[in-house]
Amino acid sequence: MAPQSEVARLPNVIYILTDDQGPWAAGCYGNHEIRTPNIDRLAASGVRFSNFFVATPVCSPSRATYLTGRISSQHGIHDWIPRDENSRDWIGSEVAYTDVMVRHGYTCGISGKWHMGDALHPQHGFDFWYTHQFGGGPYHGAPMVRNGELIEEPGYITDRITDEALGFINRHHAEAQPFYLSVHYTAPHSPWEGHPQDIVDSYDDCPFETCPQEQRHPAAISLTDMCLGNREMLKGYFAAVTAMDNNVGRILDRVAELGLREDTLMVFCSDNGFSCGHHGFWGKGNGTCPRNMYDNSITVPFVVSHPGRVPEGQVSEVMMSAYDFMPTLLDYLGMGEDIPWDQNLPGTSSAPSWEGNDQDSPEIVVVYDEYGPVRMIRTQQHKYVERYPDGPNELWDLVNDPNERENRIDDPGMAATVSELKTAMEDWFAKYVTEKHDGLKQTHTAEGRPVGVHPRDLEKDN
Repeated sequence: MAPQSEVARLPNVIYILTDDQGPWAAGCYGNHEIRTPNIDRLAASGVRFSNFFVATPVCSPSRATYLTGRISSQHGIHDWIPRDENSRDWIGSEVAYTDVMVRHGYTCGISGKWHMGDALHPQHGFDFWYTHQFGGGPYHGAPMVRNGELIEEPGYITDRITDEALGFINRHHAEAQPFYLSVHYTAPHSPWEGHPQDIVDSYDDCPFETCPQEQRHPAAISLTDMCLGNREMLKGYFAAVTAMDNNVGRILDRVAELGLREDTLMVFCSDNGFSCGHHGFWGKGNGTCPRNMYDNSITVPFVVSHPGRVPEGQVSEVMMSAYDFMPTLLDYLGMGEDIPWDQNLPGTSSAPSWEGNDQDSPEIVVVYDEYGPVRMIRTQQHKYVERYPDGPNELWDLVNDPNERENRIDDPGMAATVSELKTAMEDWFAKYVTEKHDGLKQTHTAEGRPVGVHPRDLEKDN
């Protein structure tokens, strides 16, 4: 444990992680229809990142990358974890940033969704453990774990997750040692029913211009058939976001009431992006079959706020990935010497950008993604997607075609660009992939989904 003098200088950390929220689904990212006054308030008090990418566009592997700084082909989680495999200890051998923080005197707690295996037992330094038994489900009567006991939680689960989070803050705010708190909402993940009716009704007259219900994508799955053009689904999604935002406000208010705001770093982000009719489908990376790497699937809102250290109301254009989060957080907290680089971490620290100094951050001009047999390299100008072993592959010109409408993969004039991007992508993955967990060696069907997972279950993610 760190000396008491060092502990006293460390800030508290509250990390709010939502589920299936694209950056378009927040007012501070330009959406004039959805109501997120508290996320917007947090962004106004800190730095909002406009180019933040997850490393896998589905929940379980994405969460594991945030926590460990390692990609799916290192930590071994390649898709959402189904219920019959949820008891397995998937990441017990990994080094999480919370493991490092505990050694520096932090008390760590989690309230909400875990979904990285073995949700029953506290791990990786967490002392307080209130988690979802699985990955998702109903918003009323949610299956949760409290003090090792399996319970069916009465009430609206978004509120209950916040209640438990506030209880943790109340218990630990006056202690000499700092606290770390993960608040992992299941919102706005489906089902898009059971949300506060007054909030649902408040969207009755919303035109939903920010969610164009485009012509059905040819690779869309059954979730799209249920939701595309369905106003009740749109109202439910928007209501789930706004109800969650209300709870973000409860946390912000409590931290301020306790006089902790200047002593607390707050981070807000999501586990993956989402489309609600954009590109003609509903879902994320597995919203199509084969899987997709559209920006709507791989980009998420990302905000950091720490009054007195992080500047107010700033927007950063720096490209960051979820695999950069672990080294950046530890570096920001002054634990740079304890970043586990021996784990062959693919990321880098962008801590200066968190403090508003983009010019002092490493220049990241390329990010990478994987989802089983699908891999991606994205620069500021181009995105190349390869679906191993037989395609179909994609090349998007993001400067001239930011909405990814014209696939240039067969354009003879782009052959050199394709070759260059493919080589760079394969070189990068060769550097970081472990043979045991290589996503290209997993057993998949011809459609690109894991053997044993039926297409109707791809969108359930629980």
